Amino acid sequence: WREQQKLWKMASVSAATGKRKNSGSLAVLTSKREPSVKLQYPVSGPEPLGWSEDNRLSITTGKNIYVLEQICDIHNNGLDMVIQRTSVPAPSQSCSLKVGSQAEVSECKKKFLNKRDPTLSHSLMMDRIFNPEGGALSPLRGFKFTSWSPLGCDINGRCLLASLTLDNRLSIQVNVNRLQWTPALDITEVYGEMLYENKYGHLDADLDEELKNFSEFQRRHYMQTPVRMEWSSICNTQRVKANNECEDVGTVLLAVLLENGDVVIWQFLIPFHGKDSIIACSTIESGINDPSVLSWWEYEHGSRKMSGLIVGSSKGPVKILPVNLKSVKGYFTLRQPVVLWQEMDQLPVHNIKCISLSHPYQKCSCSLVVAARGTYVFWCLLLISKAGLNVHNSHVTGLHTLPIVSLTANKQTGSFYTCSVDGTIQKLTPVFTDVAVRFDHVLIKLPESIGSVRLHGICLSPNDAYMALVTAEGINNGLHPASRTYQVQFITLKTPEEAASKLLESSIHNLFKQVDLLDLVRWRILAEKCIPPDLDEALDHKLQTNPLSYLWRLKLFFLKILFQTLQKNPAETLWRPNHQESKVLLCDNSVLLNEKSRRPDEAETSAKETQPSRVPGCQAEDSPVDAKVDKSEDQIRERISRKLSEIQSRIEDVELHLTREHMKRVLGEVYLHTWITENTSIPTRGICDFLTSDTSYDDRTAKVLISHNLKKLTKQTFPEHCSLCKEVLPFTDRRKAVCPNGHIWQRCILTYHACQSLTYRRCLLHDSIARQQLPSDPDWIKRLLQNPCTYCDSPLF
Repeated sequence: WREQQKLWKMASVSAATGKRKNSGSLAVLTSKREPSVKLQYPVSGPEPLGWSEDNRLSITTGKNIYVLEQICDIHNNGLDMVIQRTSVPAPSQSCSLKVGSQAEVSECKKKFLNKRDPTLSHSLMMDRIFNPEGGALSPLRGFKFTSWSPLGCDINGRCLLASLTLDNRLSIQVNVNRLQWTPALDITEVYGEMLYENKYGHLDADLDEELKNFSEFQRRHYMQTPVRMEWSSICNTQRVKANNECEDVGTVLLAVLLENGDVVIWQFLIPFHGKDSIIACSTIESGINDPSVLSWWEYEHGSRKMSGLIVGSSKGPVKILPVNLKSVKGYFTLRQPVVLWQEMDQLPVHNIKCISLSHPYQKCSCSLVVAARGTYVFWCLLLISKAGLNVHNSHVTGLHTLPIVSLTANKQTGSFYTCSVDGTIQKLTPVFTDVAVRFDHVLIKLPESIGSVRLHGICLSPNDAYMALVTAEGINNGLHPASRTYQVQFITLKTPEEAASKLLESSIHNLFKQVDLLDLVRWRILAEKCIPPDLDEALDHKLQTNPLSYLWRLKLFFLKILFQTLQKNPAETLWRPNHQESKVLLCDNSVLLNEKSRRPDEAETSAKETQPSRVPGCQAEDSPVDAKVDKSEDQIRERISRKLSEIQSRIEDVELHLTREHMKRVLGEVYLHTWITENTSIPTRGICDFLTSDTSYDDRTAKVLISHNLKKLTKQTFPEHCSLCKEVLPFTDRRKAVCPNGHIWQRCILTYHACQSLTYRRCLLHDSIARQQLPSDPDWIKRLLQNPCTYCDSPLF
């Protein structure tokens, strides 16, 4: 029997290796990135993963939401990804939907439970929409779905997180101090109050009398039960000020799909400040029964932008709903709904993704909608021509043997990724034909270190450098594991060379928005302990032809990572206490007395005894070897120190260049927004003196700005004074201000004002600091303080 089992194992291994050889030419090879993040609770919801534009990954579980923030740390020389982990806790109380007065709802529930009809009593007891507490059932305290807003919606210029709990509570979470998440708005509660004031659509009816009907009781619950929610892109609208002037303000839309098929669209003013940011709320009837998924549809036709909502059903149909965006500049909508798939084939729509592409044959833009339906992928190509809107649709079959559990899209390359629970990941690439489109699919081969796993979800990073996987133990020797450990793992979809070329040719001149690409290049620099020569030459050539500040910041990042490669790792963890040294209490004088009472000759004798004894002959033989080793080590240390000082001087030069460029921008803002000699919070005279202090710095733009600002200042200097000793703070250093009495104050990187308060903001990578906004600051200074870090483009907190 044992020999037969060995033969089975050998046969299975040979079959697996043969399968790898046959599919190796058609598979995309990937590599794993450490670390793997273990989850304390099992994942929950149809799509447990969501990656935001500001490099944060959310994972929904049965108890909380894990938020993993990827940071491209310039102070760490480890090869692993740097991830900071926070958590969004679930509410302690269950969410009860407001369908009437509390006394009337309790009376109706008792009435329905006492009825002999089991369809009423059982549905009331078992349906968690009606009975969120559950009674004898376990309470629902986890999360079902999350959705990230676009970048720039919260007060720090980052993303908002919309979360939906298992007991149907929809709220918006904000992360003000980076370490703690707080709910800023409970949308379920606000919408329930709005429905109660409008009498749930029946203005002339009696609310309490109608509630005694079970169908009305059910309708009021379903009309405020969220199923999915999705954020739109940021759009501009006009607002009338108190002096009747119009100003452009940014808004963002949140579409919420409800259980009865309605779609509620919330319009928020950005930056988001809770309930006060609500501008409008409208409801659209979709006409779809059993809705399951929602997605925004945006189409660009020439200079016109069209917007709509794609709604899918668990019974099969898919349609686009027109959305009328009032007072939104540049957006138009459809005249009537467009049905993409109308057959009730009982294949539920699990997920929908929509991307915009350019049609190579029609020479115009088009929209490609892809949805996961069971084991198939449904696609629909929408193209606007002179004849009207053309719709082509079909299905892609043969991708998976089990239903698709997750679908994600790469909007830059136009490719899609699907996965099933058996661990299979497929990549779909659309190829245009004369009539419509076809898909080429290829298998994504997972690294062998991941092994045989169950997949519960996949998600792409903002620039498609990484793919995040939620995995659990798979079948081992035909047996399921007794318990499963859920963890998030990362695999690479790009090589460091591809990431470097994309960084150089990127149209997004912001390092913070390309952290995933930077991390791949950082990984290579730390592994090879040098900047790749091709990358260094290409970057220097671009700086000579087009010296953008973005390229200078990219060069500064590479130099700081190179500086970390030469740093020696500490032998022990810095925070861990050292237990080798004995501790002596001050009250224990016996030890101190014994030490003092010892004679000097005894102390010398004990010291000599503790020294290791060596044979004179051996010492004479070993001394030349030790001297050579010491000399070589000294040479290595001297060479490393020279290299470090060289890199440090290059870093100082690049930082000085970026500082001067930002100073010119600050002087331009001062000149444009000050009409007379005015004492602003910006040390204008000090900035001018700093730029003119270096005689080798010859910049015509800087000279013009300095002369214009000095003419406005006339003979006024407006110096800064130390808040402790009232002495004048000289402007001799761009990072700090030191008064004659030795008091040191850090300077704001955005306005170069000396921060003399107890609270200030700091860069995400700890490159610089900035002061807080004050109510007395004019609008142009507030706009300056909203900018990211000058050195790394990171936000300031």
